[in-house]
Amino acid sequence: MDFKILLKQLDTIVWGPPLLILLVGTGIILTVELRALQLRKFPLIMKSTLFKIFDKTKAREGTITPFQSVATALAATIGTGNIVGVATAIIIGGPGAIFWMWLAAFFGMATKYAEVTLSVAYREKNSKGELVGGPMYYIQNGLGLSRLARLFAIFAVLATFGIGSTTQANAISGTLKGAFGFNTAGVGLLLSITVAVIIVGGLKSIAKVTEKLVPFMAGCYLIGGLIVLIINYQAVPGAIASIFTNAFNPRAAVGGTGVGLVVAMQAGVSRGLFTNEAGLGSSPIAQASADTDHPSRQGLWGIFEVFMDSIVVCTVTALVILSSGVLSSGVDATSLSAAAFSNSISYGGYIVTFGLVLFAFSTILGWEYYGETSARYLLGDRASKPYRIIFTITVFLGAVMELEIVWYIANILNGLMAIPNLIGVLGLSSVVVKLTKDFLRDPDKIRDSEDQSYKKHLL
Repeated sequence: MDFKILLKQLDTIVWGPPLLILLVGTGIILTVELRALQLRKFPLIMKSTLFKIFDKTKAREGTITPFQSVATALAATIGTGNIVGVATAIIIGGPGAIFWMWLAAFFGMATKYAEVTLSVAYREKNSKGELVGGPMYYIQNGLGLSRLARLFAIFAVLATFGIGSTTQANAISGTLKGAFGFNTAGVGLLLSITVAVIIVGGLKSIAKVTEKLVPFMAGCYLIGGLIVLIINYQAVPGAIASIFTNAFNPRAAVGGTGVGLVVAMQAGVSRGLFTNEAGLGSSPIAQASADTDHPSRQGLWGIFEVFMDSIVVCTVTALVILSSGVLSSGVDATSLSAAAFSNSISYGGYIVTFGLVLFAFSTILGWEYYGETSARYLLGDRASKPYRIIFTITVFLGAVMELEIVWYIANILNGLMAIPNLIGVLGLSSVVVKLTKDFLRDPDKIRDSEDQSYKKHLL
């Protein structure tokens, strides 16, 4: 059997109904246990996150600010999936797939909240005095399952060389070559040098870049999208209506191909979870380093992360596509968003090009930290330098290679990361509930950041 076909089949198995049910099911269980925290405490969430973005309070030594941590996480989650992934979901599952993407994001907020809360609760200090955490730490320190924790870390390290470096660099070089005719080797060399300069300073350096890059890139893309929606304002109500009507009663999709309800659900849920990473256990690695007074307060940033990624950015992409009239044009997923923007704005395709390049570059930075932290968990501090060198080399290689096989491998590893992580989250869900109750007794109280009295609620 052809190796590519084998990988494609394995990818289909890993990301099949069992994993999707586990991912969404975990979110549903946590939503019930937390009494729909993401909905009933939404004003508190926005007050504690969106309205704190420009808080310039300096973080303690060995930490980064809460916004820097979520910016690093968003740098990795807001990526090509927000553009190409949304287009893929619509092409495969019709407009109704977006409804299921929203639903998956709603439950994913509870999962991400739990992941981030546990990452802060069970984090440790490394030899440099830096706070580090993530699924491997709460699986080991909370459940005592050190082998499972190492398994997650191994999957995470391997995944970073796929989804974190090679595939993102390939997307950048391919986009710039297609739009401007840039030489892929030149793009790869420039990318490698830039990444090397940034990551040599560790998380502090990465965070300083992402806290500026993420608001800028997301703001530019959203403003462009809103301009398109204003131009096409007459078609927007119909676009929104098509999402709901097709969610439960799918009609003919692109090219007149009938789309069943199950196909629409699977397309929306899988693409949604792929872009916001709720349940994969990746972004809590960055958020664990935040200078916060309580694990649940940082957990609110986890909810904000999914909200921004899937509810805001993905929705704008979807509405631009659905209101532009290009859905039935036969354009593939890679070009559909650019065609939608170009159909309404002169040079609108450059907004998508600009967005793809920045989104992919920020993903490289975020995933480098995930991989390096996982490598250090497995091998100690001696792993940092070799990991950074290998990572930088794979950035260059990704820019100049054909990577269809690597995409499959990266996707498979991403799915495998979710399994040990979800075991940890479900096994420690009672801890999440206790910490949440402790925090909500007086959420406006700012505790001493060194106060760890919450640890009485840990198993």
